[in-house]
Amino acid sequence: MNDLTLQKARAYEAEHGAAISPAERPAYHMTPYVGWLNDPNGFSYYKGKYHQFYQYNPYDVRWAPMHWGHAVSTDLLHWEYLPCALAPDSPVDNGPGCFSGSATEMDDGKQLLMYTSVIAEKQPNGEMRDIQTQSIAIGDGLDYEKPACNPVLTQKDLPEGFSKFDFRDPKIWREADGTYSAVTVCRAEDDSGAAALFQSKDGFDWHFVTVLERCNNQYGKMWECPDFFPLDGKQVLMLGPMEMLPKGEFHNGHNVIAFIGSYDEATHTFTKENVQLMDGGIDFYATQTTLAPDGRRIMTAWLQTWSDTEDKPQGCKWFGQTICPRELHIKDGRIIQTPVRELDAVHGKRTFHENVTVQGETTLEGIKGRVADLTVTVQPGEYRSFTLKLAADADHHTSLSYDPYTSQLTLDRSYAGSRADIVHTRSCKVRSQNGALKLRILLDKNSIEVFANDGEQTMTAWIYTPQSADGITFAADGKATITAEQFELNL
Repeated sequence: MNDLTLQKARAYEAEHGAAISPAERPAYHMTPYVGWLNDPNGFSYYKGKYHQFYQYNPYDVRWAPMHWGHAVSTDLLHWEYLPCALAPDSPVDNGPGCFSGSATEMDDGKQLLMYTSVIAEKQPNGEMRDIQTQSIAIGDGLDYEKPACNPVLTQKDLPEGFSKFDFRDPKIWREADGTYSAVTVCRAEDDSGAAALFQSKDGFDWHFVTVLERCNNQYGKMWECPDFFPLDGKQVLMLGPMEMLPKGEFHNGHNVIAFIGSYDEATHTFTKENVQLMDGGIDFYATQTTLAPDGRRIMTAWLQTWSDTEDKPQGCKWFGQTICPRELHIKDGRIIQTPVRELDAVHGKRTFHENVTVQGETTLEGIKGRVADLTVTVQPGEYRSFTLKLAADADHHTSLSYDPYTSQLTLDRSYAGSRADIVHTRSCKVRSQNGALKLRILLDKNSIEVFANDGEQTMTAWIYTPQSADGITFAADGKATITAEQFELNL
């Protein structure tokens, strides 16, 4: 804790983060204290609080040498900022920085962070390349020290032919017998991603165990941000493929997918049975889960994607946010996602309209706002399309449109304030429930999260619409019957 790099970051964020008023932030989505945020890291429950670290550049709203920002919460909705936890200040991470990783608790009550340490190294051809290794830091929930044994995993620990340039994002956990396991992603000899399992008896001395799964150039190229956990009698390997080609429910570029299957702990064999896309919207990446004290598997993610990070509000003091954490379950062989139940505890004023006939475009009394929990159910009927406009005024809106004949749900934020030529529209196919569609929509100042049919599909996107645009309208081509329930949120 005497390092000048970390102290400088802490001093800077203490001054400039404190100058950002709560009114300038979302109401219940976590942002960086100041500057830039990408991947959530170290999502864990420790000493009675949820800890969420994150990839962090306090000095600018752009990616730069990575630090670890740090915040804690008791309810996953209100976040208290703690000082920067890690800075690029050691011989193994003093270049591009401390990349993504995770956290667990040690036997002595200390918290163990495991992260990707990165240095720039000159190659034989004169090119500078980033070398990625895995390192640890140990702390008390506030201050962390990097031991001299770092890095604890290098290319020497990988199978032959695996790359030292793409070896990152360790997700660590404790086994039932107290030993430590971690899964990382690597670039294999076929130039595509793989997920590798490592184990340790003490958290310091690590060894390679097996390759859990390979991309084989089938699901994008390199993988990122792996997670490996049991869920409702199944085993899930979740990760973020890069450079995906569109096929089925997958879209171009960065996706988050989940392999659902079984796991033989004795042989360390993962057998996948199904694969699914985790979010069909525009801005969703870098997932990480933790186990809550009550046994729930809770997931967070970066509410952003790399392709639109240059599109920022002019003069913004922070950039990047995380989703409202979600509870995960398996239903009919697929993962379903629902907002954490803590959100229900802050429900305020309820507005309810039942069996309303919609023809053309209309509003409903009391249904409006930019911070709300809204559920709309569209019954089977004589309509060709149904459209819901959110965060709307005369010039702005973000729409959700449903085609009952194709079961396609389309999210369109073309009129949400962006001036960039990037992806603004994306569609997913929802499972018909005898012709009905149920949409739960979380609105915050800068985002929309959609949960279709109780979380069978989700769609997530940021919006830059002026806060004064708070209208919500309903429209049908034909005649639709809807029920709408909205809760204000007391945050």
